Order: sequence, then C-alpha cells, then structure tokens
Amino acid sequence: MSEPKVADKKPAVLELEPGTYYWCSCGQSAKQPFCDGSHKSTDFAPLKFEVVAAGKQALCQCKLTGTKPHCDGAHHSLK
Repeated sequence: MSEPKVADKKPAVLELEPGTYYWCSCGQSAKQPFCDGSHKSTDFAPLKFEVVAAGKQALCQCKLTGTKPHCDGAHHSLK
C-alpha cells in the first residue's frame, strides 16, 4: 500500500454533532479531514466513524495516527 499524503501537520479540532462521518485516510480530500471521494484512484478507503455525543473532536490530518481518526500526536514526528 502507498503512503498517505500529509494534509496538515496539526489536527482539525471540530465541534461535531452526533452522526456518521467518513474520515479521509488518503490525505487527498479537499474537504479535510473528511472524505470527498478523492481516494478512488488510490489504495485507500475512508474510515467510517460514529459520534454519539456532541462535542469537540481532534481529527488527524497527518494521516499517521495510531488512533484513527483521532489525533494521537504523531504529527510531532514530522519535519
């Protein structure tokens, strides 16, 4: 599998309402951190996740997190 594109070196901190979301795993979406279908020419697929209670979420944009789709600080290792 190829490497994802780093969309940003910081998380997207968003206030999300309960519902279903699709996190971009390829890094090519123009609607970061969410999927816009740009992965169709890649080996990647969006990650479906559920928000059960409204609140702030820190979503990874470097695509290197070990806790997808949430930021785990992996972007700190980027130059």
